Amino acid sequence: MPNDPILHLLGLAKKAGRLEIGEEPVGAACRARQARLILLAADAAPNTCRRAAHFGEAGNILWLETPFSKGELGFILGRSSCAMAALTDAGFSAAVVEKLAARDPDKYGPAAVQLRTKADRVLQRQREQRQHEKNLRDGKKKPWAPPPGPKEEGTPRRGRPDPAKKARPPRAHRRLQDGSRAERPTSAKSGPGGRRLTGKFRKP
Repeated sequence: MPNDPILHLLGLAKKAGRLEIGEEPVGAACRARQARLILLAADAAPNTCRRAAHFGEAGNILWLETPFSKGELGFILGRSSCAMAALTDAGFSAAVVEKLAARDPDKYGPAAVQLRTKADRVLQRQREQRQHEKNLRDGKKKPWAPPPGPKEEGTPRRGRPDPAKKARPPRAHRRLQDGSRAERPTSAKSGPGGRRLTGKFRKP
């Protein structure tokens, strides 16, 4: 089946550097959160299937058994045989499973819908990133705006005196009845006996 469109897609993915072949490369791609889909040969050993399931559960990655043998997968990928491979591109993954779903909708249909949804999200993020980079190159940035000032015009900033306010004149010393000048009121601190001074004027 060298002319099979699914195998042809896998060959294109390998040329584009979007395909990992073998258990160790597939496991490394899954741990790095780079794998999008794990593919197994129809005649893969039970241990290989268990490892694929483990990789898929650890990295939250879908894994599927293909209708191709190890020899057929290996032939299109330039190997003598291939039991496990992983696609690292969302678009390739969705395209491969959609072609599998066209042959067997019951087996691959739900997986095709799931991967197409993920591929659309990735594509949307890539478009937004490209648009953002284009805006930066074209100089489309938000216009510079001065920092917000006081709420009302003429309102002084906190900690600075208001020049519009006049300074209060010093309080004139009161004169006692005998003509002597009274002292300034004392601060309201606790005096002897725990009583608070009331700031009464005293004779010098």
